[in-house]
Amino acid sequence: MTDQRPAYYELGYGEDFGLTGLTERLSRPGTAVDPAAALGFAQEAADRSEGDEAVELGEDARRLLASELPERVLHTVWLAATANAFDPAGHGMTCRGWLEQVSEVASARLRQAEASFTPPPVRPVRDPRLCRAVVAELRVTAPALADASALPELVACLEHVVTSADADLGMRLLLRALKAHAVPVPYEPYRRLVALGWEFGFPPAAVHDGLVITWPPVGDASRRGIDGDFGLSRLARQFTAGWHHRTPRQAVEFAVQADGYERPPGSEAAALLEDVRRVLGLGLSDEAITVLWLAATDGGYRIDRFGVGGREWLEQVAEVCEERLAEVAPGYVPAALPPASGATDEVLREIRDVSPLAAATAVSPEFHPVAGAAVMEALEQVVARVDPDLGFRLLLRAVEVLQLPITEAQYTRYKALAGHFHYGEDHLLFSVDHLVRRA
Repeated sequence: MTDQRPAYYELGYGEDFGLTGLTERLSRPGTAVDPAAALGFAQEAADRSEGDEAVELGEDARRLLASELPERVLHTVWLAATANAFDPAGHGMTCRGWLEQVSEVASARLRQAEASFTPPPVRPVRDPRLCRAVVAELRVTAPALADASALPELVACLEHVVTSADADLGMRLLLRALKAHAVPVPYEPYRRLVALGWEFGFPPAAVHDGLVITWPPVGDASRRGIDGDFGLSRLARQFTAGWHHRTPRQAVEFAVQADGYERPPGSEAAALLEDVRRVLGLGLSDEAITVLWLAATDGGYRIDRFGVGGREWLEQVAEVCEERLAEVAPGYVPAALPPASGATDEVLREIRDVSPLAAATAVSPEFHPVAGAAVMEALEQVVARVDPDLGFRLLLRAVEVLQLPITEAQYTRYKALAGHFHYGEDHLLFSVDHLVRRA
């Protein structure tokens, strides 16, 4: 976050907060709002997290009060953020007068913990680069926002907040205006808004929740925006010892919902289904699939001990994926599988490079062990017969499970392969980085 303040997500915020969190609460459908009710909602907001959230509520109100923004600007952005649900002018108040009441509510709550509390000077975010970035996104959405809102000069008023009061609060008020007026936001601008939100320290939900996003087709973006693992290798990771779902199917149902904030709903199911379709359609034996599953899960879900064959299990996984896609992306039609993603020889080399070490290890050595050599043999089959991309992801998972030390030279080659397959920057960091023997 800016000005060396902790990021909002580091403070525990998981959704919108402060003054914009209050405007979201006021604008919910069916909420009857008069001054007493509005003040009650402000008191509820200040009381959350045992009163800690009063800090942001009061700071936001005082940022606007400390600015030289005219009443017309304050009134316009307030109405936009609340979808006209509560208009102070309709109750004989100016917007500044209302913000003073909000500030006092926040201060009163903080005095419960510290009787001598006095609001500190405001710390507006005036970083020129951030201001320019928010204004740029505002201007991208300006035509649609102006069409959706009857408020005169709304776009100009929001820009005044960003440039003359506070870029942080201006960004959140822009998001609130977009949400309150159901303005469709295309995918690429949405991704930029999420990235800009991270710079301010917002939790992703403060950007995502309530925003009308124009998602691309699921198949076109199923792997975009992923930093960590995905697909079959990610699913297996969810089944390591200690998984807490009542049934294996419920665990898969949970896993396929992990689209995150930057991918269209159904993306994880599509990525997983593509992996599964490759494995089922290209001639791997039931035994090889079982070995790969046991290795990737570190023996967490022993399909071999429950009488479930490897192919049978993946068919169940595919069924869950198809159900999820039918629910959230009914227009999705699995396309013909694209050709294998290249680098077969390079991935085979990496498997063979660690095979001597793997031969001396086993998955789940204390309970029906699976020999490391058998894991390497099954990985070679995946790379040669199915797809080197999936084979490399499963190799990384096996290296992690078997705790095989890797050299800096190996890690450099892993980075090159991860780049070839377009993995996110954190893919290796959270899997094998800790196993590198650094000089």
